[in-house]
Amino acid sequence: MHPNALLIQEFYAALDAHDAGRMLACYGPGMRFSDPVFPCLRGEEVRAMWGMLCARGKDLRVTASRIEADDLTGGAHWDADYTFSGTGRIVHNQIAASFQFHEGRIVEHTDQFDLWRWAGMALGLKGRLLGWLPQVQGAVRRQADASLRAWMKKAGAPGG
Repeated sequence: MHPNALLIQEFYAALDAHDAGRMLACYGPGMRFSDPVFPCLRGEEVRAMWGMLCARGKDLRVTASRIEADDLTGGAHWDADYTFSGTGRIVHNQIAASFQFHEGRIVEHTDQFDLWRWAGMALGLKGRLLGWLPQVQGAVRRQADASLRAWMKKAGAPGG
């Protein structure tokens, strides 16, 4: 297995163990992350997001599969099962991840998933009926960003 594939494997094992420190050790300087909820995070924001998700995701379970990588790029499929704290609803999110590497560390990480499908699971009927609307998706992003900024402020992180 390519060393960068092993790095991806370690990243998801650390996420499943709720170990943000181990996860962040997989990233290199200048790291970037994006997904449908957090569309453009950098550096300290990435650190804070994973720290927040690991701390709050008490019942989070992660399963990674189809891990592949070469010297520059990689990818994986991963499933996240957890209780969404805002509603107490169970979520099973299916995510396609892509990575870019530099000197054996992740420098860019992009997760893709269906935000409407996620909203249906996390928000219930409102999410199923209205989760496709840009206004609802925008509200999800704003709430997530507000939670991240509050977490960063509490932790004394830059940008909080």
